Amino acid sequence: MPMSALLGFMSWFGAMTVGGGDAKTTDFFPTPLGDLRISCITHATLMITWNGLVIHVDPQRESARLPKADLILLTHEHSDHLDTGAIAALKKDGTELIYSASCAGQLPGGTVMRNGDTREWRGIRIEAVPAYNLVHGPGPGKLYHPKGNGNGYLLTLGGKRLYLAGDTENIPEMKSLRNVDVAFLPMNLPYTMTPEMVADAARAFRPKILYPYHYGDTDPHRLVALLAGEMGIEVRIRSLR
Repeated sequence: MPMSALLGFMSWFGAMTVGGGDAKTTDFFPTPLGDLRISCITHATLMITWNGLVIHVDPQRESARLPKADLILLTHEHSDHLDTGAIAALKKDGTELIYSASCAGQLPGGTVMRNGDTREWRGIRIEAVPAYNLVHGPGPGKLYHPKGNGNGYLLTLGGKRLYLAGDTENIPEMKSLRNVDVAFLPMNLPYTMTPEMVADAARAFRPKILYPYHYGDTDPHRLVALLAGEMGIEVRIRSLR
C-alpha cells in the first residue's frame, strides 16, 4: 500500500497501540459512543471495552486482575478457551455469560447461542457463527472442532463490525462474510489454520484489519508476507504467546 494511502487509512480508522495493564497491547477505534478498545491478553484471550461495558473473550488466568466483566463470551469448551477460575474471578453481580452449547456442562447458568443465533445485548448485536475444522483432526474421520460444536462471534457496536473467529479453519461461512472492520483469525497447527489458510480466508472476506491469534509456535510474520500487496487489508501482529 502506498504510504499516503496507508496514512489515510490509519487516520480514518483511528487505531493506536498503548500499554494496557495486564494486556500486552490495547488498540482503540473511535465510534460515535466512544472508543472501542481491544486488548490482547494471551493466546485467544481478549478484552473489549466500549460505551462503559467490559467484554472478556475466552478469558484465561492472565485476565483475572483485569476489570470485572459485564459480558463473558466463550467460543467452546476446550481448556485454553474455558477457564472456570478466570471466569469466577471476572464475574460480578449482573455479569452475563454467553457460550456455545458445548460449554454448558462445565458452566451452568449461561446463555447458549448456537450457530446462526443472533441477539441484542445492551446496544451490541451478537451473532454466533460457525467455527469448525474441515481437514485437521486427531485421526481418520475425526476433527479437532466438529461443525456445530463451537462458535465464532460477530459483534456490531458503535458502527464497527468485529469478527472473533474462535477455533476454525477457512470455512465457507467465514469466506462469505462481508463488511468486517476487525477480524481475529486463529493460526496454529494442527488445531486451526496454516498462514496460507488464513491468507486465503482474508482474501475472500477482506477484513480492514486482521489480527492473527491463537498462533502458538507459528510465525505470524508469515501471514504478513503472504498478504503483502493486498490493498485494504492491514495485518497487525500482537504478542499473544
